[in-house]
Amino acid sequence: MSGWVYIVRCADGTLYTGATTDIQARIKVHNAGKGAKYTKGRLPVTLVYSEELPDYHAAQSREWHIKQMTKKEKEKLIQNQ
Repeated sequence: MSGWVYIVRCADGTLYTGATTDIQARIKVHNAGKGAKYTKGRLPVTLVYSEELPDYHAAQSREWHIKQMTKKEKEKLIQNQ
């Protein structure tokens, strides 16, 4: 089963990065206020970047690498998608 790494833009303009096996369902969970603590107070969120990977483990690894980036680097990643 493939995995996904994604970036959402929160209502306050901040970015949140996560990993999942079902990206559309995960975005719905975030917008229902049942996702990560970080996004609960920053709704709604909008999907701005996604990347499919071979499995969930690979998605988690890519998530970690993206989380090490600066906001400027993340914005560039989003633009170059």
